[in-house]
Order: sequence, then structure tokens, then C-alpha cells
Amino acid sequence: MSGLPPPGYLSSTDLIDESGGPVIRRILPAGKDGCQVTAEDVPASAAAIEVRGLMRRFGNLVAVDRIDLGVRHGEVFAFLGPNGAGKSTTIKMLTTLLRPTEGTICLNGRDAVRDPTGARRQFGIVFQDTTVDTELTAYENMELHGVLYGIPRAEMQGRIGSLLELVRLSDRANDYVKTFSGGMVRRLEVARGLLHDPSILFLDEPTIGLDAQTRALLWQHVNEMNDRSGTTVFFSTHYIEEAEMAADRIAVIDHGRIVATGTVQELKERTRAATLEAAYLSLTGTEVREERVTGGEQLRERIRGQRR
Repeated sequence: MSGLPPPGYLSSTDLIDESGGPVIRRILPAGKDGCQVTAEDVPASAAAIEVRGLMRRFGNLVAVDRIDLGVRHGEVFAFLGPNGAGKSTTIKMLTTLLRPTEGTICLNGRDAVRDPTGARRQFGIVFQDTTVDTELTAYENMELHGVLYGIPRAEMQGRIGSLLELVRLSDRANDYVKTFSGGMVRRLEVARGLLHDPSILFLDEPTIGLDAQTRALLWQHVNEMNDRSGTTVFFSTHYIEEAEMAADRIAVIDHGRIVATGTVQELKERTRAATLEAAYLSLTGTEVREERVTGGEQLRERIRGQRR
């Protein structure tokens, strides 16, 4: 999991609270692990990711407002929305980096709030920001990740070689990452996120800042991985054409709420639109959005003010 401490490295009480105050959490009534709940559009037997009533407040700001969703095993699922819609906040909660104010998150049946250690074993993640060590080689970055996850040495070399080959970086394995282009770094992060053989891969705005050719190559690698191993892929984006090209289904989020979920065709039919772009604008409007200030940024500003 790129940038995320391995299972056992954090306790459940170490999850991030960016609001600056105590977290008030309500877990919905459920079965033994709190995960016998199912988003309405996917049956429990087929769900890799189940979310019910997920909410996150930062002070008076509701960043994510009681969303429900379900993602099938092996599905490529897009989380599409404008700036500040709640995409990254949701992914932080799904990946145990941010504690929900309310709601239930289940990853392959593991409760991500009550059992974050078990949940972390289910997924890999590539964040918006680069998290590889540029002073190490590509192979060393992969090796470090493998050690943190306790991958046996006997298996590690073969896995690293196979994944670097998948993302077309095997010839640069011993080169320092600081010599890589942005697209090469992104491909390395995808390979690293898959090293511990997760069944779910989260990608948070994975192609921001990449040119069209590099974006196409990155998605080629992700699709090859999905076809080969059936990995469930959950990615956030504000690129409409990217969601249309890559995803089996799409959830559109706006103002912290999921306003529609379905295939491209279903979204077009629901809005009586000829294109996905027209459907998206019908669902979210045409107003230009600015990024919201997060609770963490608000807290940092308060601290800076106290130091002045």
C-alpha cells in the first residue's frame, strides 16, 4: 500500500482525526464484525467493498454525507466527481487513514473501522501524492515494501521482477527513482501497491499531471492486472473520459453525496443524455468548483495563527 503503514504498524486508535477534536462515531447495527450490511446495488455474496451510511464531518463541514455503495469482486469502479466533492476523503476512510464520523466499511468482509489491521491486508493503494523514496532505486522501493509486509525473501524477488515487467520498468529496476519521469513513478507506485498480492487496489486521482500517452499506458497496465488476477479496482477521478474508458460502473459524487451509480449507459438513460459528459453535468451542474479546505488544513491554520 503505497504510503500506508503495513498491517500491525498502526493500532485502531492511531487513525487520523483531522478535525482537531474528539471523534464521535456511530457504527450501524450489524453482525459479528459490523459487516453484515450490504449496499443496495450489490449482493453481500458478491461485494468486495461494502459501505453503508458513511459520513465524515470536519467541524461544521460535512465532507461525506451518509453514502452507500457496493463494489463487486473483480470490478473496475470509478468514483467520479468535481473538485471538493468528497472523493479523497472517502478513499481515506476506505483505506483506514481517516476515521469515519458514522457508518460501516467492509473490505472482503473485514470491518475497516473495528479491524483496520485485517482490512489493510486486503488492499493496496496509490495516493494522489508521490510516496516512493526518490533516493532509492525502483527495486529497492519494491524490496522495502515487501519487507514491511513480511513477504518471504524466497518469493519477493520473483514478485518484484514480475510486477516491474508488468509496468514496463524491468529495465530500470536498478536506476534511482529521482531519474524517473512522473509517469514512470506512477507505474512504479502501482507495482508497489500490488506487491503484497491484495485483492483490492485503490487509486486516488492516479493520472493527475500525466500526459495523454502516459495516462493510456497506465490504464493499460491496470487493465492487464485486472484481467490477469481479477483484482478489484476502485479509482477516483474528475476526468469523465477516463471513467468512461476504464470503469465497469461509475458512482457520481457531489457535495459529499452519491447522486447516481450505474454503467455509462445507465447514467445516460437516467438523465436522458447523449453522452456521459452531458449526464455528468446534468447530475452535478455547471458551476465551477474550488477545492474545499479540509479540517486538517483548518487545524494547521489555527496552529500557525497561535504561533504568530
